[in-house]
Amino acid sequence: MLMMRLKRVGRKNNPSYRIVVVDKRTSVKSNKTVDLLGSYDPKLGRISINGDKAKHWLAHGVQPSVTVYNMLVSQKIVDGKKKNALPKKSPIIDEAKLKAEAEAKAAAEKAEADAKAAAEAAKKAEEEAAAAPAGDAETPAEVPAEASAEAPAEEAKAE
Repeated sequence: MLMMRLKRVGRKNNPSYRIVVVDKRTSVKSNKTVDLLGSYDPKLGRISINGDKAKHWLAHGVQPSVTVYNMLVSQKIVDGKKKNALPKKSPIIDEAKLKAEAEAKAAAEKAEADAKAAAEAAKKAEEEAAAAPAGDAETPAEVPAEASAEAPAEEAKAE
């Protein structure tokens, strides 16, 4: 079975890769490549793939490695979503999705806090409205009675 893989070339601490078609059972370093499809320079972030050759080999049943598949998707040679190259170690993090979820969560918390504040304000207004008529009826009746009781006492003392 043939595979589309990366073959490391370049010097120590200066990696660069060739994208090759090779038999799955043989090592990539054995120089028994079937076809050379392109190259990848990770330091410069440069990917060059011959799209026609890649499509030809994919049509003939060649399986790309996960990294090569992700490169083909990013170059729009293959339609689809990228695959996770490190499933056991760490997942691919979609930063835009995380940011959108955080904003939605913050908006939901703010809406909930606003609803609580509005409910508390309405509850206080109801309590004040219920307490105000009873307090208003007693207070005016008491104040004049006290004022009328105190006024004659002061007049009596003044005489």
